[in-house]
Amino acid sequence: MADVCEQVMEGKTSWPELVGEDGQYAVTIIEKENPLVNAETILEGTIIIQIYICDRVLVWVNKEGVVVSTPTIG
Repeated sequence: MADVCEQVMEGKTSWPELVGEDGQYAVTIIEKENPLVNAETILEGTIIIQIYICDRVLVWVNKEGVVVSTPTIG
């Protein structure tokens, strides 16, 4: 039986097509395309602990809520 990380990686792992889109829209699309991940918006410039989490997708947005970089698992 595959562990959670292996199962997550069987689905889509990055979403370059969402750069420039609304952050909340991006979260919806990401979780629809890979239901094993939890996506959340993070304001660019926010300091976070750099820990790889295989079922997390950080959606970096600017002050207007627009995605500024490719959302990727980790």
